[in-house]
Amino acid sequence: MKTLKLFSVILFGAIVMSSCVADVVIQDEIVVDEPRVTLNQLLATYEIWYLDIHRTIGNGAIPFMDKAFTLSFRNGTFFANNNLVGMGANGNGFGLDVGFYDTFAMELDISHDLDGFYRFEVFQAGPNEIRLYHRSTNTTYFLEGYQRNTFDYDLVFYENIHYFLQEYEAWEKVYTSNYGAINEFDNENYLQFLYYGSGDNFRSSQDPNGTPINTIYYDYTGYYEVNDIPNDFYSKTLTLDYDYLGNEFFELTVINDGKIELFHPSSGTVYRFVGRGYLQFKNSNGEQQNQTKRIRKSDFLKHKKV
Repeated sequence: MKTLKLFSVILFGAIVMSSCVADVVIQDEIVVDEPRVTLNQLLATYEIWYLDIHRTIGNGAIPFMDKAFTLSFRNGTFFANNNLVGMGANGNGFGLDVGFYDTFAMELDISHDLDGFYRFEVFQAGPNEIRLYHRSTNTTYFLEGYQRNTFDYDLVFYENIHYFLQEYEAWEKVYTSNYGAINEFDNENYLQFLYYGSGDNFRSSQDPNGTPINTIYYDYTGYYEVNDIPNDFYSKTLTLDYDYLGNEFFELTVINDGKIELFHPSSGTVYRFVGRGYLQFKNSNGEQQNQTKRIRKSDFLKHKKV
């Protein structure tokens, strides 16, 4: 009887164990593909892409990239802020319509109104940063994304005042203070600022006020340089090097995007100049504009407020 009970217990245990083993099911790991953001969606995520030309890698030159301060990609239309005059107002902050674009996987095709077709490979370098690589010229551009309401247009303007001076064909003196010592600069009525790398890059004229721009005779030529004033971001210094005639040094203040004020410390005189002949850099207009933006020295990153 005990033997029968023992056999029954063993048989019942075997049945239970076999049942447990039969209930164990091993399943393969289920992998769920997360939805990916397309390049087109990525470009549209930010309203403004700041082009940090200071970080450009390579010796190639793409005209419309080298002269742009910001780029925007809006429903197939390609926008750019190429001018400091009107920065933040032109095109509601987007700049001017300069072409169109399309995307394929991680490739960006841009057709510029005048410069033609260019294809870039796009790489995401950070949460709001992308790299545009142009294989034919072996050149890489860095773009940082912002929204219009947080992008500091004024900061870009003051970081690049030396280019702002180039956005008019000439600057005409419209005011001389009635205080200050008499000096040679009192006779200068027109200034013209040219792009770096053009040899003598500023000119001055003693022609009378009201002279048509295309008939101004420039008496002197030289080099100009704009520098920061410590602890005063919104004022700059302007040095006019008249070759063998010496230098004239000023403190430069921008009154608005068409008028500047020059304070001459050595004489104590204040001058005001108004821009004449606005140059709108919508399209490539020769080597001048290309070189202008290629050697821009601004470093937006170290000052940005956004």
